[in-house]
Amino acid sequence: MTIEAPEWRVDRWFNTDGALDVHDFRGRVVVLHAFQMLCPGCVLHGIPQAQRIAEHFDRRDVAVIGLHTVFEHHAAMGEVALEAFLHEYRVRFPVGVDRPGEGSPIPQTMRAYEMRGTPSLVVIDRGGHVRAHLFGRPSDLQVGAEVQRWVDEAAPSAVCDSEGCAIPANR
Repeated sequence: MTIEAPEWRVDRWFNTDGALDVHDFRGRVVVLHAFQMLCPGCVLHGIPQAQRIAEHFDRRDVAVIGLHTVFEHHAAMGEVALEAFLHEYRVRFPVGVDRPGEGSPIPQTMRAYEMRGTPSLVVIDRGGHVRAHLFGRPSDLQVGAEVQRWVDEAAPSAVCDSEGCAIPANR
């Protein structure tokens, strides 16, 4: 059973010209990487892995989106500190600041996606459905295979005739 990816509840975006929404990426696989800048696992593993995904996969097929989702040490992880962090760690993909929880320390997007903590990685297929939800430190091989599975699943088939086979132009 698959679920439709919930909307992102973001107060501010970095590394993009405007607000983004999960629906903006229909037709592409989305890798949503949730992190906190003071999370050792995020800094040592999660962010570098998200950067490798962004570098490896064709941007026409896969979009990497960061989600700074703070559920602890709120005062230390404000937007000015995040901006410096993104610059220093050379994070180039879009990053949204998860909207604070209402009456809870758990931010709204984090709650909507039922994340257990950070780092979390969510793979959303081309149709906007959550297909994988990984927490902690999954291997690059596991993540790459999971992303490629959904890239391939909805990829257009080759068109074949007596002259040969061709990949459709929109690929």
